[in-house]
Amino acid sequence: MKNFLAEFWRFGLKQANASIFGGFLLAVMLITRYWYPLEGLHRYDFIFLAAIVFQLFLLVCKLETLREALVIIVFHLVATVMELFKTADAIGAWVYPEAYVFGIGNVPLFTGFMYSAVGTYLARVWRLFDFEFSYYPPKWTTVVLVTLVYINFFSHHFIYDLRWLLLAATIALFYRTTIYFRVIDHYRSMPLLLGWFLVALFIWFAENIATFANIWIYPNQHDGWEMVSFAKLSSWFLLMLLSFVLVTLIKDIKVRRSLPIPGGIRATSD
Repeated sequence: MKNFLAEFWRFGLKQANASIFGGFLLAVMLITRYWYPLEGLHRYDFIFLAAIVFQLFLLVCKLETLREALVIIVFHLVATVMELFKTADAIGAWVYPEAYVFGIGNVPLFTGFMYSAVGTYLARVWRLFDFEFSYYPPKWTTVVLVTLVYINFFSHHFIYDLRWLLLAATIALFYRTTIYFRVIDHYRSMPLLLGWFLVALFIWFAENIATFANIWIYPNQHDGWEMVSFAKLSSWFLLMLLSFVLVTLIKDIKVRRSLPIPGGIRATSD
């Protein structure tokens, strides 16, 4: 029991470390929702500047690597393009109801950092838990899949929504994939699909907090806040898939192979 509690505690600390940027953003959003005394600076602009300062702090203090910072830049660009489309007057998937100076069109620039928080979490948690995998599919197949996922985020407004077909393809591609993670000394494992679902569920909870804090609102929230539909979890799962594959482009995928031993199968790292 003592070893279990120690490992559970270390697991929590590592997760908190990996989530430090996302946790900071969420805290700023909540605090400024109820207390924001700066009259000469829009709240959205303050969040944008605070995110930049915090990123510089992480880099200067060596709490974040340059590679992880690169992930943030890539995610910011990819996310901003999608945000510009989703918030266009003709689409109106969601809106940012407050004023801002730092923005493009209907998109305040801090929004890219929200997606970057997912990317930097994955990059940091990968490093902190020393990920290894078994039965990981060829990388080119995952890149093709997430390219279709990204296209579908746009195209489903004009043609049939392929998300369920893409989810089925994801299951077919990754149903055998296991992720191994080291908390202290020993590796633990779980199906990779389950890991993605748990992170997507956490993001869904964070989304409810963010909409409650008036960061963005959906059409059904114009007359008052209500919980985000659980159906949005499918979108977050696909975003998690996209984010994970983007991170694999800068990470080495350590693939385990199974070796026969007397009495069973042993997994070992390449």
